[in-house]
Amino acid sequence: MSRSTTSSAGPPAAPSAGSAVRSTRAVYAISVAAELTGTAVQNLRVYERHGLVEPSRTGGGTRRYSEDDLTRVRRVLSLLADGLNLAGIALVLQLEDDNARLRRLADQPSTAPQEAHR
Repeated sequence: MSRSTTSSAGPPAAPSAGSAVRSTRAVYAISVAAELTGTAVQNLRVYERHGLVEPSRTGGGTRRYSEDDLTRVRRVLSLLADGLNLAGIALVLQLEDDNARLRRLADQPSTAPQEAHR
């Protein structure tokens, strides 16, 4: 995935079934995640504390980041560069997540019969 910091970047496209496993598999330690996203370890902790990113944890409590987590951190960094504060970023991310969820629901075939429009 390319590192884009444009403000028009929306949520990533839905992954294929094979790439979904790779993108959600938490493999990166916090120091590697920081290096890959171009931010500091402390910033990743702050983003987690504000609920902007939720890395997985090992049995011992060590944070592990997935590709999806890194994509989300890059989106946070893009929104910060656009001048939003962390509270505003939380709202934007929630709206983007809701929008993606609704799009997935709309793309699923309906099991209920459709009513005719009058």
